[in-house]
Amino acid sequence: MNNTALLVIDVQEGMFPEADPVYQGELLLEKIQSLIDQARACNVPVLYVQHNEGPGEQLESGTAAWEIHPAIAPESGETIIQKYKPDSFHETDLQEVLGQRGIKSLIIAGIQTDMCVEATTKRASELGYEVTVVQDAHSTWSQGGLSAEDIIGQYNEHFQSYARLAAASDIIFRPVLND
Repeated sequence: MNNTALLVIDVQEGMFPEADPVYQGELLLEKIQSLIDQARACNVPVLYVQHNEGPGEQLESGTAAWEIHPAIAPESGETIIQKYKPDSFHETDLQEVLGQRGIKSLIIAGIQTDMCVEATTKRASELGYEVTVVQDAHSTWSQGGLSAEDIIGQYNEHFQSYARLAAASDIIFRPVLND
């Protein structure tokens, strides 16, 4: 039995608009796809989180923008957690799903560094999970006079107060034999 899962947060079409895509979006997709491929090859669960917003908003439920990006799309049978708040545990079945699978350790990647990735990482840590944030596989936008790169750097430092940091190239999933 494996106690680790890869949690991919909010990597949805609406995060990659042509006019203002998430910082280094193509590189982000490549790194996350590499993590997903490795996890699948080792029978490590890949769990997706999909953010839902109301009519007219960026990630309006059921729209093309709401869909998980096709470059990292779930395979049949992979779990998709629907959420409405930045914290992926808030009023979702994420903790129940993790408990049913005996998951104690989370590898976290996705969007948005300073919103949903941060809220979910902090909550996972508070709930007792061993958390690793993939330091080069989460992203955001420039804002508040700061570049996206600076925000990511600041949050990577912040994450270290309650999570482990590792580069995507340093994440190694151990093969799990199915019972």
